[in-house]
Amino acid sequence: MKVSSVIAGASAAIVAFQAVAYATRGESSLLRPPGAQGESDFMARCIKCGKCIEACPYQALGPAGDDAGMAVGTPCIDARSQACRLCEDFPCVDVCPTDALRDVSARSDVRMGVAVIDEEGCIAFQGMRCEVCYRACPLIDEAILIDYRMREGDAIHTLFAPVIDEDACVGCGLCVERCVVSEPTVPIRIATDAQRTRERGQ
Repeated sequence: MKVSSVIAGASAAIVAFQAVAYATRGESSLLRPPGAQGESDFMARCIKCGKCIEACPYQALGPAGDDAGMAVGTPCIDARSQACRLCEDFPCVDVCPTDALRDVSARSDVRMGVAVIDEEGCIAFQGMRCEVCYRACPLIDEAILIDYRMREGDAIHTLFAPVIDEDACVGCGLCVERCVVSEPTVPIRIATDAQRTRERGQ
């Protein structure tokens, strides 16, 4: 066997090991495309070819920046700028050459993350009627529901409070993109599995 082949193989193995180690430590908060099967698996398979980015008709995918460490150049979604539209044919998955993105049979099978609402920042919880995230959800009345409840100390007015069903939410981020509140921060976000694991451990 040629020395160059041995070196190339060893280098590839090292990169794969580093990628898995990075993901296993739970450092990634990057929102991945549909079909990703967990950060460790994704990082071990993704070759940063950019084909999924090119295939996205909504330009929702982009390469992770330099601050992403080992994940630099891997495809991710900035939901506030352009959320995933959950295309029926999932073109990003179709062009992946390494199965970093696996076949998805239906929208409801996607698992990118879970929406999390900051009730203190959400205007619906402050008494204003706002159903923007609810109306934007492609899985309306499944992933996001409206809980009609009375305000504490107010027997007249009803709160239209958005509630996330964690089992149904796929993490597409359309609720984040459409949220009307931006200051001081957007009161709804998508938490990846890595983020949720960290938060539960705190």
